[in-house]
Amino acid sequence: MKLQQLRYIWEVAHHDLNVSATAQSLYTSQPGISKQIRLLEDELGVEVFARSGKHLTRITPAGEKIIETAGEILRKVDSIKQVAQEFSNEKKGTLSIATTHTQARYALPGVIQEFISKYPDVSLNMHQGTPTQISEMAADGTVDFAIATEALEMFSDLIMMPCYKWNRCILVPRNHPLAQLPRLTLQDVGQYPIVTYVFGFTGRSKLDEAFMKEGIAPKVVFTAADADVIKTYVRLGLGIGIVAKMAYSEELDHDLIPLDATHLFEPSVTQIGFRRGTFLRGFMYDFIKQFAPHLTKELVDEAVLRHNRADMEEVFQHLDLPTL
Repeated sequence: MKLQQLRYIWEVAHHDLNVSATAQSLYTSQPGISKQIRLLEDELGVEVFARSGKHLTRITPAGEKIIETAGEILRKVDSIKQVAQEFSNEKKGTLSIATTHTQARYALPGVIQEFISKYPDVSLNMHQGTPTQISEMAADGTVDFAIATEALEMFSDLIMMPCYKWNRCILVPRNHPLAQLPRLTLQDVGQYPIVTYVFGFTGRSKLDEAFMKEGIAPKVVFTAADADVIKTYVRLGLGIGIVAKMAYSEELDHDLIPLDATHLFEPSVTQIGFRRGTFLRGFMYDFIKQFAPHLTKELVDEAVLRHNRADMEEVFQHLDLPTL
């Protein structure tokens, strides 16, 4: 059994069983991958993949377990490499982050600019997706860090740490009737068509909970994952927008008015998460601290030592989180 063979079955499984695409991503040949997978299956005495002719059709039950274990082995190998890199060159390496559009567009630019300036020899890779996709990428080791508001708690193998609180604003055109009210209520908001985030994105659950608590059925007519798209449709008159307050720019959105909604909705908390067992290099601790200054190396290490989610939350319960 070779590490290369384990790498091949892992990558094929994560390229939708497309051996050609896997070969292209690994800069090798399709026949070479197929041969090594066959050799591994012969050695193990079981099929990892079911086939129809020359095509892989599905992962076998035995293959599911084998690939899961292969992923754990490959992550351990990567950790060994990172340990060696940390001692050979502590300012050189790779950092991969998965996050949502809102974080990438509004919360991270300054942090990333500062990080790249400080660590020019660290290759920084950003992946965007849904909160669930982001969490999955961190849980399976595809990325080092996941940054999101929703879904991280679904994955028990993630170390999750709170970064900051944020809330929402109501975006309306300058001549809109809501702009004339001294203080909004949910009843006021519920009278108009709403353009907001897709469920599962950017704290959308807090919005739904607030309306449900008041017994109001909001008229959500359009949803998107991108605040800039939401603003476009508010400008077209499709409805009023409910977006993260940080997504409003006085310079770029001067034709819209942000109405305070912090009294209408519970604040949401953005978190950063990484897979338990991840070897954190010095620049990785530094990235966390740049993004959330209260998350010191000592606090992060304390969270890692906790064995369950409840114990982990105790580490952060007395923090006074900043608000964006």
